[in-house]
Amino acid sequence: MRNGLSGFLAGALTAGVLLFGGAAAAAEIGAHTMKLASAGADGSPLAMGMAKFAEIVKAKSGGKIKVQLFTNGVLGGDVQMISALQGGIVEMTVLNAGLLASLDDSFVLVDLPFQFDTPREADAVMDGPVGKALLDKLSPKGLVGLGYWELGFRQLTNSRHPVASVEDIAGLKIRVVQSPIYIDLFNTLGANAVPLPFPEVYTALESRTVDGQENPAPSILTAKLNEVQKYLTLSNHMYNPQAVLIGAKFWNRLNEDERKLIQDAALEARDYERNVSREQAGKAVEELQSRGMVVNELAPAEIEKFRAKIQPVVEKFSQKVDPALLAQARAEIAKARAAQ
Repeated sequence: MRNGLSGFLAGALTAGVLLFGGAAAAAEIGAHTMKLASAGADGSPLAMGMAKFAEIVKAKSGGKIKVQLFTNGVLGGDVQMISALQGGIVEMTVLNAGLLASLDDSFVLVDLPFQFDTPREADAVMDGPVGKALLDKLSPKGLVGLGYWELGFRQLTNSRHPVASVEDIAGLKIRVVQSPIYIDLFNTLGANAVPLPFPEVYTALESRTVDGQENPAPSILTAKLNEVQKYLTLSNHMYNPQAVLIGAKFWNRLNEDERKLIQDAALEARDYERNVSREQAGKAVEELQSRGMVVNELAPAEIEKFRAKIQPVVEKFSQKVDPALLAQARAEIAKARAAQ
């Protein structure tokens, strides 16, 4: 009888351990709701990447972590999103990495014009030690960097005339990103740079407050800028990595398992978003042309003229970057270029 009672108690104890152990394991992922906001237009690679991220998080968390998506800049432009994350108003955003130069000068590195020739070169820098070192600089600023997606290579549009040479830019009022390097770049090229948040661009173009703007082709298409722009120049003057950021206030409330889940989801969504972006880039140019835009591709000789004219801008802003970090980035680019 005693043996039977002992066996019963042992079995009950084992079942209890398994029960409570299972409950503890399940509790490692708690219930959270995250607002993920960006200026990306619906249908853009950025918005599609956000949707993929939300889908992955939902699957990995068993529905416990919900990601609410806010696209089209409905909660504000990129600059406003930085403050919103720091204040805990928004939990997560994806924005132009170069804008983070307002928090640390070294982020100027990613916006140096005509720096990257191919996406592979950009990936080598952003996914390696250089990209990580940049994200690490955000910790004291109340931000946590999860990696980089992409907006892609930026192209120039305007409503006045074709731009096939440096001289053709003279006098054009061009909307640019709210960043000093963009302002200096287009002023140096002879344009009048007008910094504006992306959500205000369509109206500014429609009202002729500005003559043109510069963005990757998929962004031009999804934002329907072709409706208010006639001429597209394939200049590839800048490549835009997008920093995937989460507010430290929210991040610090998560346990290690929750953090790992979100980090892994951001990297998985990165690969998806980049593939979409790169597939759409060529298709977007064709679609814009079919919708009536006049497309010009800069000749190699003209690109060299652009490089020569904006060299003072490159030299000026390169001085803001940690020299060791800049040297490492250039070494990574050279290595990737040699391997192609």
